[in-house]
Amino acid sequence: MNLKSKIVLAILATSSAAFAQTAPAAPESATAYNVGVVSEYRYRGMGQTKGDPALQGGVDYTDASGFYLGAWGSTIKWIKEYAAAASPSYAAKGPVEIDLYGGYKGEVSGVAYDVGYLRYQYQGNTLEKATFFSNPNTDEVYGALTAGPVTAKYSYSTSNLFGTLNSKGSTYLDLSATFDLGNGYSLVPHAGRQVVKNNDASSYTDVALTLNKDLGDGLAASASAISTNGKASAWTYNNYNQAKSILVVGVKYSF
Repeated sequence: MNLKSKIVLAILATSSAAFAQTAPAAPESATAYNVGVVSEYRYRGMGQTKGDPALQGGVDYTDASGFYLGAWGSTIKWIKEYAAAASPSYAAKGPVEIDLYGGYKGEVSGVAYDVGYLRYQYQGNTLEKATFFSNPNTDEVYGALTAGPVTAKYSYSTSNLFGTLNSKGSTYLDLSATFDLGNGYSLVPHAGRQVVKNNDASSYTDVALTLNKDLGDGLAASASAISTNGKASAWTYNNYNQAKSILVVGVKYSF
């Protein structure tokens, strides 16, 4: 990717849904909105837009009781690229990801917990018509614990994972921390392990280090250095390696 022509400021190169799931419970009911752009959409370390920028946005409702609901969306390119690699004569549809999630947050003895359900919906996609793929729509249940700055989260797929055949029961273990550096800066190290059921070649570990900056008035920016040990042979589609190391930057406005 040509960073000089494509890089724009943005926050984490991970789903806003993932952030919402591990944030502390709000003390009162509230609805919040966000819009943003990233130089490349990366999820669990893997490229979703073939090195190109993505537009993103979402809405979250948190009830004073601890229950929450949310929706988040992003432009993507991977469905089209997967289908083209498997079936060159077939042009699959699926340019948008919509995440729908809900759960409950609480706290016991100073440890915050978060349990919920997440649906990745690729509305109108036709990937399953391509060779070697199933419908990419994915269901996961998750649980997270936060103690001090550290959060551990475990996700379990109750369906095939993102179009991979026979992958029901795949898991993702995520460990991250948030350190306040003062003056609006925070540092977020992350490590995760994606295990794709019945597909060892596609399983991998990802790591990231993100520097965030609160710019005030709802605006935030960040830069994330992201790397994975995903095999190029398993993660290269149409000559783009989704697993390669990258710097992702962007901007997000919350209101």
